[in-house]
Amino acid sequence: MPKKEQPTGDGKEEDGSVSCKQMKMDVSDSLSALNFSSPTALFESLISPITVETFFKEFWEQKPLLIQRNNPSLATYYQSLFKFSDLNRLCLLGLYYGKDVNVCRCINGKKKVLNKDGKVHFHQLRKDFDQKRATVQFHQPQRFKNEFWRIQEKLECYFGSLVGSNIYMTPAGSQGLPPHYDDVEVFIVQLEGEKHWRLYSPTVPLAREYSVEPEERIGTPTHDFILKPGDLLYLPRGTIHQADTPSGLIHSTHVTISTYQNNSWGDFLLDSISGLVFDIAKEDVALRTGMPLKMLMHMETPTAEKRKLSGFLRTLADRLEDREGLLSSDMKKDFIVYRLPPYCEETGSDVLEPGDKFPTLDSTIRLQFQDHIVITVGPDQNQSDEAQQKMVYVYHSLKNLRETHMMGDEAEAQTHGVRFPLSHMDALKQLWSGSAVPIKDLKLHTDEEKSNLAVSLWTECLIQVL
Repeated sequence: MPKKEQPTGDGKEEDGSVSCKQMKMDVSDSLSALNFSSPTALFESLISPITVETFFKEFWEQKPLLIQRNNPSLATYYQSLFKFSDLNRLCLLGLYYGKDVNVCRCINGKKKVLNKDGKVHFHQLRKDFDQKRATVQFHQPQRFKNEFWRIQEKLECYFGSLVGSNIYMTPAGSQGLPPHYDDVEVFIVQLEGEKHWRLYSPTVPLAREYSVEPEERIGTPTHDFILKPGDLLYLPRGTIHQADTPSGLIHSTHVTISTYQNNSWGDFLLDSISGLVFDIAKEDVALRTGMPLKMLMHMETPTAEKRKLSGFLRTLADRLEDREGLLSSDMKKDFIVYRLPPYCEETGSDVLEPGDKFPTLDSTIRLQFQDHIVITVGPDQNQSDEAQQKMVYVYHSLKNLRETHMMGDEAEAQTHGVRFPLSHMDALKQLWSGSAVPIKDLKLHTDEEKSNLAVSLWTECLIQVL
């Protein structure tokens, strides 16, 4: 993902709460079967009756989980999330092949794409669905359907990772995709009809890439079952799977909710190692000595140089545990830049405005939207000299656009937030404890610094003035 410039501060809020993004489509008014009181409560209700403790101990990144619930009220709720007929209205909003919708079918173990060019028209989708027995894949419904926005925003808070979704609609007696595995953790919920699933042992556990697997390589299924409305299936990264809609039944609609793409220890190490080397090289002259002549011209790194690099890595490992922080800004920043904004039940303006109470030195303040904020330390992006000072960057997702969520629109993504001198970190930690803090008690040297910190956070809608 692209590197952004320093954050700007122009967000606004009203009456201590945030106005919400404009909604595009209403969902069913039926009582939700999920618990939205907190991110943890939402995930607990999503995998019920399995407990969170059992899930992470026995299933997460280890093996599939099938939950067949035979619960009519739960089935009714999930059926309300998305129906094939919803595409009729969605097409009127302006959907495009490839970007918003894919039409495909699995023929002789291979995926055949049946997309047309340009804008999607529902009558053509219906024709391909009925006559060509094609699967219709609708990308990222949270952009249009409020309940998916509501679910995925909470799950992004829970996992601390981007959460995407796709809807798959497959006619009876047909299969859309060949056997394959994904590079994401996937939660699958059946919405309409039934789907026949077959799962296979991974050839690449916790895979980092999507891949199609030929039938002759995957062996016999480890699981073979039917998903019905309200049922849930969890698949760890790398789980090989294929699914078809049984003949003689109505079409199938299911949603895949996916997360943890490029969110491994390896990714974090790649993200943080450069900052660690940069810092330690300032302290250790050995890391600043030059490489042997023409080393970059060798086809392979010589054995002696490999030993040298191994020694440097051991030095980094020894120094790491003694350091207070890592310069791991890119992963944090990318997450907050591309995630969903907070969900709100009421239709409102896209413009956020600060509350009526302006923070003064006598005010007491409290952090809000903590699940939508990250703090990171990085070099001052305004300095061009070699001795760059470190700054504290406070990034947030309050002004993100759900219309572009998980769509790869890097040009549309903007960084929102404020930056402070490193000396402000202790004051920020006070607020991040969640308690109400009098501005006078912020751990800063002068009243001017305390007021400026509060006003900057208030302008970005990140604090309430009590």
